[in-house]
Order: sequence, then structure tokens, then C-alpha cells
Amino acid sequence: MNIDKMKNQHVEILEKISFLRKLSHAGVSSNAQEIATAIVSMSAIIKTHLSAEDQFLYPHIEHDGSSTLRQVSSKFQREMTDIVSEYEVFSRRWNIASKLVGNDAAFRCDANNVLRKVYERMQKENKDFYPLVERM
Repeated sequence: MNIDKMKNQHVEILEKISFLRKLSHAGVSSNAQEIATAIVSMSAIIKTHLSAEDQFLYPHIEHDGSSTLRQVSSKFQREMTDIVSEYEVFSRRWNIASKLVGNDAAFRCDANNVLRKVYERMQKENKDFYPLVERM
């Protein structure tokens, strides 16, 4: 199965996280519009990515994958539920510049928590899951 598009989406999301980190360090309030715009853009990529996983990747694995791959896939799906929920709350909370202005510390704390989970999850998929899928 070709998952290059999904791998490229991971790169895009990781770049957005890095960009948000840079803007946050430079000042949340002073970069509020750029941060909000980056969050909206990243959310669109994440939604597309999750949709592709749910509509194509996971069903394909369930139908054609080995028993081991199906078990790994199911575990990854279950784990993603909480991360997605936390990210959705984060993105709704910080997707408008006016919500960011004056809330530098709160944004940084929230971003460090939620975006770290997204980052770690993508690293885990890149290392532990996608290689198995590509061997399928």
C-alpha cells in the first residue's frame, strides 16, 4: 500500500508545529494572527489525514493485513481517539487571534501539552506503524 501522501502530511504537520513553536517563543500576543492562521491550516491537514486513515488505511488493513498488522492498526486507532479529542479542543480554543492576545502563558502550556502528543504520535506512526504498512 502506498502511504506517501500520509507521510507527506506528517511532514507538513510537523513543520506547522515547529512554526508554532517559533512564533510562540517570539511572543504569542504579538504573533496572534499568524498563530491562529497556522492552527487553522494545520487543522485542515490533520482532518484530511485522519479522514484518509479512517476511510482507506484502516479498512484496507482490516481487509488485507496480517493478523499482527490488524492488531497494531487497531491499537493505533484506539490510542488516537484521545489525542484527536484534545487537539480539537485546542484548535477551537486558539483558532482566532483575539483568543490568543493576552493569553501567552495559557497558549504555551496548552500547546506544549497537546502538540507534544500529536508530535509523539506521528513519530510513533513513522517508526512503528508505517513501515509495517509499507511491507503489507
